[in-house]
Amino acid sequence: MPPPFSDSAANTIFQALDSLQIVDPHTHIQPLQPASRHLNDLLGYHYYTELAHSAGIPKMEIEADFISADDRVRRLVRGLSPLGNTIQLQWLQEIAQDLFGFEEATLTLENCDSLLELVSTKTAAPNWADQVLDRCGVTAVMLTNDFDDTLEGFDTQRYLPCLRTDELVFHLHRSTVRSRLEHCTQLAISSLNGLQLAIDKLFQFFVARGARACAISLPTDFQPIPISSTTAKLAWEKVVKADGDGVDPAALRTIGQFIFWMLADRCDQHKLPFDLMIGVYRKVYPQGVYQGQDLYDSRVSLYDYRALFNAFPDVYFPISVLASVTNQELVSYAWIFPNVIPFGHWWYSNTPSMIRRDLGHRLEAVPSTKLIGYYSDAYKLEFILPKFRMFKRVLAQTLAEDFVAARNWSEERAIQLGTQVLKSNSEHYF
Repeated sequence: MPPPFSDSAANTIFQALDSLQIVDPHTHIQPLQPASRHLNDLLGYHYYTELAHSAGIPKMEIEADFISADDRVRRLVRGLSPLGNTIQLQWLQEIAQDLFGFEEATLTLENCDSLLELVSTKTAAPNWADQVLDRCGVTAVMLTNDFDDTLEGFDTQRYLPCLRTDELVFHLHRSTVRSRLEHCTQLAISSLNGLQLAIDKLFQFFVARGARACAISLPTDFQPIPISSTTAKLAWEKVVKADGDGVDPAALRTIGQFIFWMLADRCDQHKLPFDLMIGVYRKVYPQGVYQGQDLYDSRVSLYDYRALFNAFPDVYFPISVLASVTNQELVSYAWIFPNVIPFGHWWYSNTPSMIRRDLGHRLEAVPSTKLIGYYSDAYKLEFILPKFRMFKRVLAQTLAEDFVAARNWSEERAIQLGTQVLKSNSEHYF
């Protein structure tokens, strides 16, 4: 448990928020193996590998195929010292202490074997995943499912499906991706009509199995605009004929725009929210560690999405922006458009100081019913605990300072607002 706030109102609000049973509205959890089995599953999270690499550990010392899980842990622990100031290392420390009973103040090479053993013992329990979710106060998590996921073998009431569509929009020039789409839908997609029928079948499949949303991560230069069937047909023929990376970039861009618009239309038909994660630029640092190569580009603008928001007024668009500098624009669009929903604090904006700034702006300018406060983005369930706790601290402090102290709200009223932002709105939209 984190140390108490000096402000009694913040303490009261935090305790109330921390007692809530909530849904985590966006994760990368694999439902067939949702929790960690080894300390390497935790330390292998890209935050630690990329920070350790940034602080001086050569990439191959932590990513070479021959390195065992135990050895990789020790190599990473050896490089943790420069990370002691980071919020990411605090996440790891809270997991170690709160979930695994690790009693040391810091993780070092001398005591990491102790944590290795604790993790191995605890995670061997057959109900470990449920124990973690219960400790986190989380009743269900939203997944990130590939379009050809069978959605079998897990509880879809606990692990909620979400159709991730990046490959459909950006990678259909690859024959392997097209083959997967044909295999999972049992439809030929050599024609544009076949492609449309396949996407229709995907939505029917996912909705029938309880999917709660469609989602996509979008680069800074993407512009969603409607494309005519005639133009799309010509582009699709070029994409299929080229069959690979030699495809005409203009044709690839056109078919991506056509498919994206089709996805928004199917979300409209099936009453699904369409989560947009806007602003990532891939492989800025190609020599970086796995998942440590992508950054944001401040040149992104929601103005490019105006046609989309206007064309689909009944589709809710929960939007995450990668850079805090884009937050003011997101707030302004949510201020005007009923279907634009500020959604969490993503990636490089997911630190307390950035959250405090962005959250304060959202709380004072956007209707309370339109704020989905946070998601963990976690790859393993254990990370839900410290990430949500971090957000709850910031939310409690913000409500105490900006509403109870500055605007003379009662603590009860502030808790009601916090509950809506943290819990009720996620349940409503998803």
